Amino acid sequence: MKLISDNLLPDVMERIRSVQRQLKNDSIDAILVGSNANIYYTTSRFFRGYVFIPVSGTPVWFVIKPNVFEEEDNVVYIRKPEMIPAKLTEAGISLPAIIGYEEDALSYSDVRRLQAVFPQAEYRNASPALRKARMIKTEWELARMREDGVHQSEAYRKVTHCYKENMTDLEFQIEIERILRLEGNLGFIRTSGNLMEINMGSVIAGDNADVPGPYDFTMGGAGVDPSLPGGANGTTMKRGETVMVDMSGSFNGYQTDMTRVWRIGSIPELAYKAHECSRSILRECEKMGVPGTKVSALYDKAIEIACGEGFDRYFMGHRQQAPFIGHGIGIELNELPVVNSKSRDVLEENMTLALEPKFVIPGVGAVGVENTYVVTPEGLRALTVFPEEIQEL
Repeated sequence: MKLISDNLLPDVMERIRSVQRQLKNDSIDAILVGSNANIYYTTSRFFRGYVFIPVSGTPVWFVIKPNVFEEEDNVVYIRKPEMIPAKLTEAGISLPAIIGYEEDALSYSDVRRLQAVFPQAEYRNASPALRKARMIKTEWELARMREDGVHQSEAYRKVTHCYKENMTDLEFQIEIERILRLEGNLGFIRTSGNLMEINMGSVIAGDNADVPGPYDFTMGGAGVDPSLPGGANGTTMKRGETVMVDMSGSFNGYQTDMTRVWRIGSIPELAYKAHECSRSILRECEKMGVPGTKVSALYDKAIEIACGEGFDRYFMGHRQQAPFIGHGIGIELNELPVVNSKSRDVLEENMTLALEPKFVIPGVGAVGVENTYVVTPEGLRALTVFPEEIQEL
């Protein structure tokens, strides 16, 4: 086995170095990566197996299948993880005294098995190190997300044409899913955590927006089956309602998150004013969002504006209110940081996050805007560029 880091994509090595800095900060000698999202993050590939990343030096891909990486110098084929220590020793790589595993991403049984692979080593939870590394995007990653934003916006331009009178919210969502897939959407959203599930996104019409859900999403929705209680519930969309479209921006292994609102017929002035309040919150956060700003300050500003305009009882839900206004995004929909009052994170350049100050108006539906942003020295720059006004179906 030859370990030639020059054969890896320069961007992959930049991400590896980011992980290694976190490992050094946490006093971890090496990490054995085994989750889908983090294998992709550390290789720009996907395979069944593991990525061994030492605190310094070149990573090793221990691949179980598929056997299609013969051109890669840092690939070792194995049948099971118990073979890893011997392969490292054969390559002259010292076994770690302290090793990290993804306790937040792998099952308990998987972690226990990997602990037995290195019985001599003290083990640590390295999930926080990986999540922190992934908060800051490389230029290659940002290019993927800009591409996502362009495709997502192009699909949203066709949303109005998907609507037919007396159709259900589910029928409407299916038509939107179709245009997204034709635009190149992968049809799959990676999320972090075993308590998070979603299909290609949510279309929530009328009072379905006021139905509480079990997931950590800003809007709930009843869904069409108890097995997946979220989003469209199959009811006919009616005049006087809003329709919130929060669909997938996953086109290349990365994601953008964007929400826009349409209306059917006329809606009350209260709904328009709440929607404009959402836009005001975003404008203020965009100005505040420079490197060095506390993430919690964005949440505090949103609360200040919403309460100041008298919309606090509708903010981030009505019957059930979400305790955050945004989240990190990238390979997974819900990455760090979480934009809430308890966050200890500080904005850094090239951090990406989705901000979604939303309101639920009983009898009308949800209003508000969500954009995906990158942190720059001049503030937050939107990667999802599409008209924000409430549009008519």
